[in-house]
Amino acid sequence: MTVNTVRDLLENAVREVPEKIAIKLGNESYTYRELFMRVNQVAHYLTSLKLPYGSRIGIYSDKSCDSVIAILAIMSTPYTFVPITRLLKKEQVKYIVEDCGIVCLVTDSKKIETIEAIDFDGKIISYTPTQESDVSFEEIYKCYTDEHTCRVKGHDNAAITYTFSSTGNPKGIVINQRALFDGAAIVSKYLGIRHDDVISGILSFNLDYGLNQIYTALYNKATLAIHKFVLPADFFTHLIDDGVTVLPLMPIHITQMFDEDPHRIPAPEHFEKLRIITSSGGNITPLMIRNVTNHFPDAKFYSMHGLSEAFRSAYLEPEQIHIRPGSIGKAVPDVELYIINEEGEACKPREVGELIHRGACIYKGYWNAPEETARRFKSIHILDKVLKPEGQLTDEIVVASGDYVYADEEGYIYFVCRKDDMIKTQGYRVSPYEIESVVYENIPEITECIVFSIPNEEIEEEIVMVYGGKREIPKNEILFELKKHLPNYMLPAQIVYNPNMPRKSLHSKQIDKEALRKEFL
Repeated sequence: MTVNTVRDLLENAVREVPEKIAIKLGNESYTYRELFMRVNQVAHYLTSLKLPYGSRIGIYSDKSCDSVIAILAIMSTPYTFVPITRLLKKEQVKYIVEDCGIVCLVTDSKKIETIEAIDFDGKIISYTPTQESDVSFEEIYKCYTDEHTCRVKGHDNAAITYTFSSTGNPKGIVINQRALFDGAAIVSKYLGIRHDDVISGILSFNLDYGLNQIYTALYNKATLAIHKFVLPADFFTHLIDDGVTVLPLMPIHITQMFDEDPHRIPAPEHFEKLRIITSSGGNITPLMIRNVTNHFPDAKFYSMHGLSEAFRSAYLEPEQIHIRPGSIGKAVPDVELYIINEEGEACKPREVGELIHRGACIYKGYWNAPEETARRFKSIHILDKVLKPEGQLTDEIVVASGDYVYADEEGYIYFVCRKDDMIKTQGYRVSPYEIESVVYENIPEITECIVFSIPNEEIEEEIVMVYGGKREIPKNEILFELKKHLPNYMLPAQIVYNPNMPRKSLHSKQIDKEALRKEFL
């Protein structure tokens, strides 16, 4: 028997509502009974491989019903799920595969070529039969029909999700089953998710926000309607045809959906079923708020704030979205948030300090990165001057977020900046160092390069690259080379030649990034 696991959520749902639609994409759909059967068949095959306990299995594919089955199947085994975003190029895929020792990859026909290019020597499972894969889902469904017994526990590793760090290389965060279970329960509580909800699966399944939509649907025995956002018109059709009631978004989606000619956006009465909209993964702008509330007047709009090291920290109630549009709100249920200064003391109202997360949804740490883990996962004793604990109890882990924030007199929290220099753009975290490294490795004419961001109301932050060298290179030539190695969201929007970079001092060779940023601002 499993408790406090993703498998537990699936078993409860199939027991209570076996004939209800669990997931759908266009004309393809699975009831909870059908979903459970498919998950068990794939899980049975995976366990038959007899891989060592905790082995990492990656999923590198487009979003689909098959990918949801794959996710739930891996989480029904003693193995660990590693999502790899489909936008990554072969160098980045290869790094992740090698960093966490992936021994098996689940993929689709579109990504097989990339997997072949990295000389992957593990097992390859494809959704449909291909020449390059060892086995396909179609073949598994025909051959693996025995029952599958799951003995996963809440403390077992469930997933390792990768984001980009300020050191350039992707870093993986380890998440156990209990954190995913708690995330579904907490979100369901403060959003008020119901069993009759249809949750939009518009987000990618490579980070916790998108994955949470799967688990929240299971927790509430609701329906997940998967959608691949390509054109705004298709997106609005998805909302109407699928009868979406809960819509999770990133800020970039809000910008994209309203890129349409306003006269082509359906009237608000077409979205009467839509009752909840959420946004996370970046700051929302006043323009985004106006567009959402004007076009979806009947929906409650929740702005949310999460951490790389903990699923969800804060949310802003819909009633406050116009009163405090710049606030990230207050702590979610079962979480305590503290703001402390460099002396470890509680900050006064309007005083900027570091956000400390205590309570539910804390992840286990960074994979193969003890220094990064030590930097973010701290003893509760960093709150000694705030909590004044008594009784000499054993230690507890909290997250020092690296987010600098302040709270107003009523306790509403406002984000100020990151402790590191991470760029947030189009819903993604981007490392300036990674872009700079690609430039140096592939464009030898460039002798100096600095990457930073400036505010952009539509995509949160715009990437700027300033470079030096013997001559100016046409922007298109630089972009042509960068596109070979970086996904589109990491490409600089502005590329500027500057043979006389500002320095931090007369005797320093270090480029003054802040001086450059000020010039642009």
